[in-house]
Amino acid sequence: MTKAKLVAVMAVMAMLLALPAMVLAQSQPERPAVFGGTATLDGVTAANGTTVMALIDGVEAARGTVERGNYAMVIAQPLGSSYVGKEIIFKVGTGTAAETATWVGSGGGELNLIATSGPPPATPTPIPPPPAVVAAVGASGPAGPAGASGVPGPAGAKGDKGDKGDAGGAGNAGGKGDKGDGGATGAAGPAGSAGAPGAVGAVGPAGAAGAEASSGGNGLLGIIGLIVAIVALIAAGGGIMMGGRR
Repeated sequence: MTKAKLVAVMAVMAMLLALPAMVLAQSQPERPAVFGGTATLDGVTAANGTTVMALIDGVEAARGTVERGNYAMVIAQPLGSSYVGKEIIFKVGTGTAAETATWVGSGGGELNLIATSGPPPATPTPIPPPPAVVAAVGASGPAGPAGASGVPGPAGAKGDKGDKGDAGGAGNAGGKGDKGDGGATGAAGPAGSAGAPGAVGAVGPAGAAGAEASSGGNGLLGIIGLIVAIVALIAAGGGIMMGGRR
């Protein structure tokens, strides 16, 4: 084999070895773009689970969900298509975010989305009032007749009960009342204690002289009878005194 043929064979072998690497490099897609940040909808933080969608050319390119007010999504370029340099529109739930981005391989970053459910209402253009027509002031007309009296209106509802009034002042003293009936007779009081004994009565007058005894024996009997009478009188006085002490 000549030297020229050897060089040609080595060149072909080098091209065959480099071809797979070139093909692999051309078929390898660019790395995706990654976005993340906060998400609000209509002025408040989006609720957990709210869908966040990325649209390229009006077609969904990726989606994620809100967790604790934040989102994150990876927008990969599909095989056979190119997102390079295209605008990305983001939707949060039913609203469209005002923020947009451009797709760049290995691009992205923090992007806080502020979405609204619809465009703000257009402010109506005020219509100017028609030009005033200045007319001549006419003379005052005669006063019209008085109108008839209107029909009385229905009676109003009963009002609420008023508050309790203040207490009145003290009245004048009344006249003297009639005399009351006599009370019932009281019960009999207890018996009084026994009175003190009375004084000893005076000695009674002497009795009439007895008939003169016919004999001396009769005179002795008279003396005895007198003694008995005196003893009886003394006994009677003592009994009266004893009864008084009781």
